[in-house]
Formats: sequence, C-alpha cells, structure tokens
Amino acid sequence: MTERAIDTAIVQLPQKNLDIPAYLAKPKSQGIYPGIIVLQEIFGVNAHIREVTERIAREGYVAIAPALYQRFAPGFETGYTPEDIEIGKEYKSQTKASELLSDIQLAINYLKNLEGVKNTDFGCIGFCFGGHVAYLAATLADIKAVASFYGAGITTNTPGGGEPTITLTHSFRGTVYAFFGMEDKSIPHEQVEQIESELGKYHHSHRVFRYDGADHGFFCDHRASYNPKAAADAWEKVKQLFEQLQTT
Repeated sequence: MTERAIDTAIVQLPQKNLDIPAYLAKPKSQGIYPGIIVLQEIFGVNAHIREVTERIAREGYVAIAPALYQRFAPGFETGYTPEDIEIGKEYKSQTKASELLSDIQLAINYLKNLEGVKNTDFGCIGFCFGGHVAYLAATLADIKAVASFYGAGITTNTPGGGEPTITLTHSFRGTVYAFFGMEDKSIPHEQVEQIESELGKYHHSHRVFRYDGADHGFFCDHRASYNPKAAADAWEKVKQLFEQLQTT
C-alpha cells in the first residue's frame, strides 16, 4: 500500500490556565480518519516521537502527540545521553496520573472537533514512560485500542503516587497490545507475566509480545538499543491493532 502524503503542525490544546502544545500529523487527502494519541518517552515530543506521529498518519490516521511535561518544562525535548536520561526521569517524577489523563482527553476532544476525524473509538500508542501512560489511558471511555511499548512500573507504581496502574486493568474498555524486550532490565520478566495475567483475568482483548534479544527502547532508531527486527515486527502488530478502528 502506498503511504499517504501528510500535513503536520504544532497545535495548542487549550484548557484553564494552561495551553498544551501538541504535534499533529494527518493525511492530505480528504476522508474520515480514526484518531490516534501518541505518548512520549521521558525525552519529550522529540524527533523520534514526531516521526512516529507522522508514520501513523501515513497509514491513514490523524495522530497527535501532546507535550506531557508542559506544566513544569515548557517546550522540553532532548536526546538520549546519560544526562538527558536523568533530566527526563526528574520531569517524569513530577507527573500525575490525573493530569496525564486530562491531557490525553484534551487531545481526544481536540480531534473530535477536527474536520476529517472520526469522533468515536480512538487509539493510543506510547513508549517508555508513554508506554506506562498508554496503559493508564486504556481506562478512558474513548480509547478502544492501546499499544504500550516497554512501559516500566505498571505493576509497581502510578504517576504521582497511589495504587499501581495495573490495579486499573479491570476498567479497560478496548484492546491492549503490550510490547516488551526480554533484555530490558527495567521490566523484569515476572512483571510482564503479571501484566499478561491481569489482562487475561478480566477477559480483555489483548496480546503481549516478547522479543528475545531486544532491550528497552528497541523501537526507537535514534537509540543505541534499537533492534530493527523487533521494531519491524512490532510495527506490523501495531498496524493490525489500529486497523480495527477503521471498521468500528
């Protein structure tokens, strides 16, 4: 299938006392396309996240990546040095689940009011910190398809404190695909097993993908841990997941 030509823009998601900037990518051709929320790593809405957003749009979706650190680090984006990682972790520690969900819902509502976007049954995809947030976003009524990549801490904590995010699994309303590298020391194998068990416990539509030889960040071709084989397979799975949004 030929990839679609796309348009991109930085848009503002207005809410009380704060506008959240977001990177928007959409097909140039007229049509009604499903909406996808793209959730950043700890490194902000950087080149990699913008590229993923564009890649999704070329497949026939309207994709938007809100800046999840905007409250305390306006305009933040960075690379992948050890120093960058420490800064990104510090900002991650300042996030709160309620605010993250509010920002995601804000992005959904923006898409609902955008011409050419299907106003029901949205998807989301997230990586690293965003992989955890994507699992959290599965609790939102509008989210029907979730791709969660190597989201550390799902079984042990939630942003801002409180019961671990995994305890919210019972409230999911859509399909969840979760992707893990088996060399990822930040997500022990037993935690992957726990996530899969919990998804099965509540009979949610789900699949859990484990990639031998892949480390944390295996999907990101800007990182030393990039694993082309695992990334290519995961992308095919993501496309399969989001295809359901085309028909519902």
